[in-house]
Amino acid sequence: MTKRFDIIFLVTGLLVQVLVYWLAPTHPLSLISGLLGITSVILCSQGNIWTFAFGFGQILTYSGLCYMERFYAGLAMNAFYFLSQIYGIYAWRKQQTGDTPIITPRSLPAGRFVLLCVAVAVVALVTGWILRQYTDDSQPYLDAVTTVVSVVAQVMLVMAIRQQWWLWLFVDVLFVVMWIIAGNGSMVAQYGFWCINCLYGLRRWRELAAN
Repeated sequence: MTKRFDIIFLVTGLLVQVLVYWLAPTHPLSLISGLLGITSVILCSQGNIWTFAFGFGQILTYSGLCYMERFYAGLAMNAFYFLSQIYGIYAWRKQQTGDTPIITPRSLPAGRFVLLCVAVAVVALVTGWILRQYTDDSQPYLDAVTTVVSVVAQVMLVMAIRQQWWLWLFVDVLFVVMWIIAGNGSMVAQYGFWCINCLYGLRRWRELAAN
């Protein structure tokens, strides 16, 4: 039953991405990035190491979109993502269960997670101020918050820590707002679906950690 739902969920995400692009076409790179991104995050929510294979393609295409929209913090973030993907393959292989591509997640103590969130908020605000003062970033604070939170969430993802899904849910909502302002329907659809995937990932990683 779970495997069937996994397939249906993936197909639904891809169809939504194609439909939105067909109704409101933007740059073709948006569609490609969206399809790769949907596949990557759903595989991640399933704890499947193949998430990194699609992640590389999504990073490259999304970097092109960030450059076109002058989201400079987002562009720098994707350079970090690319390097973390390489280490992620190594780290997840150590977390694999037997010969399957599925990992066993870990959990961060609640107090430590709260302190981490406070530190992230401070760094994000400082970064936003720097972008506003010294660049022509079109959305400096929103760009900064999404970037800093994403970087921390990516580190937690590579370390296979379950609470990363709460950070991704927060940042994906902000990305929806950012791309609505930018007028890119394909990216709005991608991040909107990613919000749903975060809830899916929370449930699945809880199940994987209990096994």
